[in-house]
Amino acid sequence: MASEAAYAIGNQRWARNAPGFVEAIAKAYQNHLRPRCLCQPGGPGVDMYVARILNGYAVKRMPNTGCQHATNCPSFEPPTEFSGIGPLVGTAIVENPVTGMTTLKLDFPMSKLPGRAAQPPSARASNSVVANGHRLGLRALLHYLWDQGELTHWKPGFAGRRTWGTVRKHLLQASENKFVHGHALLGSLYIPEVFSATRRQEIDASRLMQWANCMPHPGQPQRLLLMIAEVKEITPARVGHRMIIKHLPDLPLWLSDLLSRRIYIRFERELMQWSMNDSLRLIIITTLSLNEDRSPTIHELSLMIATSEWLPIDDEYEKHLVYHLVIKGRSFIKSLRYDNTESDGSVCATLLDCGENPIPLFICRTPEVEESSFVVKTSLRSKNLGEWAWAPHKTSTPELLSPIDP
Repeated sequence: MASEAAYAIGNQRWARNAPGFVEAIAKAYQNHLRPRCLCQPGGPGVDMYVARILNGYAVKRMPNTGCQHATNCPSFEPPTEFSGIGPLVGTAIVENPVTGMTTLKLDFPMSKLPGRAAQPPSARASNSVVANGHRLGLRALLHYLWDQGELTHWKPGFAGRRTWGTVRKHLLQASENKFVHGHALLGSLYIPEVFSATRRQEIDASRLMQWANCMPHPGQPQRLLLMIAEVKEITPARVGHRMIIKHLPDLPLWLSDLLSRRIYIRFERELMQWSMNDSLRLIIITTLSLNEDRSPTIHELSLMIATSEWLPIDDEYEKHLVYHLVIKGRSFIKSLRYDNTESDGSVCATLLDCGENPIPLFICRTPEVEESSFVVKTSLRSKNLGEWAWAPHKTSTPELLSPIDP
């Protein structure tokens, strides 16, 4: 259970839900004051900043300070060493606490030249998982927004409450104040609304209005649309293939034969998992171009498997561990690899309910590697972090550390 968020602004203590708090952070923003989060008992507080958002103001954690917060604090995040985000912070992901804006550097195009078909994705581009360390691939961008939207967080109270409507809301909120190629990410991002037969005309009108920015105009570069959605099915078409999106059932996405073949090669494991387990979800992030009749064509994409709770997983081992954590009623954060393709040596998830320190959970997939060799190199090492490692080829799932009541 998360502690009540409390902040010190100047010499005054504020709870997030206290009367006058909204006015207090607006004043702090105007006077360039930094609130301090008081989640650590007896400590001086962790510096925060106030960001201007669409509907007002919000208190946000300073870059690279998430692990300084208490594990039951809403601002806590695991150390960057616990996921693949580390090499991207400050290079591909540049957050400015003064303006509250974050610049994202992408390694894929968001426009195409007029009269020229988009180049077929190369083997590297079609993976969308390999970047130069200074730019985000499609998969890394999806992981970043999933992290920023806290869709990697899980607590027992979330069970049965996380729907596509919730996921969409969190992703859109995570995209606020994010900029790519000098433009607001929200201007190019499309996430389908929950389909409703009674609201169909309203939903269609809203979509057409948003897609108008990406329509082709003679002699001008065409903006590509960035879409995040859940896949319903992929089927052969008369030419190429078509992909049906949940909540967008009457507007299939077209894939060329070349891209279809590459998808089945690159994402064979994900597609096999998804096809064999009806409880799993297949998430797509893709760039689309629109023709004159607004029919969408896929240019580049990446796929991600998620559990029924929308928690991302990479393989059967992670699926087993995440299911185990959910069934046991644990509070945890699922780690994501971003552009790191290595599976061993990375943290699968982090337990948050074992006291003041986060507990990293490892999966040792390589038979030759001993569990004891998995050591986290982190600034939290001095706190004597507990560790948990599972070698599926040797043992069944080990017992987890017992939760500590807050």
